[in-house]
Amino acid sequence: MKRFLSRFTVALTTLALALTLAIAPANAALFHFSGTRPTTLGVQNGKLSPCPSTPNCISSQAADIAHQIQPIAASSLIKIKAAIVQISDASIISETENYLYAEFTSPLMGFVDDVEFYLDAAADVVHVRSASRLGESDLGANRQRVAKIRSMM
Repeated sequence: MKRFLSRFTVALTTLALALTLAIAPANAALFHFSGTRPTTLGVQNGKLSPCPSTPNCISSQAADIAHQIQPIAASSLIKIKAAIVQISDASIISETENYLYAEFTSPLMGFVDDVEFYLDAAADVVHVRSASRLGESDLGANRQRVAKIRSMM
């Protein structure tokens, strides 16, 4: 009887997992390593938050080559938003007339990256910052994401 119950429990657990995966949304992460939303996001004195020393962040306002990326040519945030909403792992969190903040969640592990866009009318560019919340390396994901958004516009 113990052996039967043990096998039954394993079978039931396997079935429950299979059903969970089958009915989960296609863009839902299997795990959730989201971390905590940073409190330093946003624009302060015309600047997005600086990147930390880890290589998992890029910014068009960074002074060092490792973190630096070109700003996006002057465009409306409406076009950037239109590109972002086409990406399945993206969620727009907040927006104003000159700022857009979105979170991108990796499909398997549920890692969250914070991506900000700041329309700098004086410089006629859109500054961008993309940073992983957790870990040290992003394997180039932030840089690739910004390139993808750029190509979609």
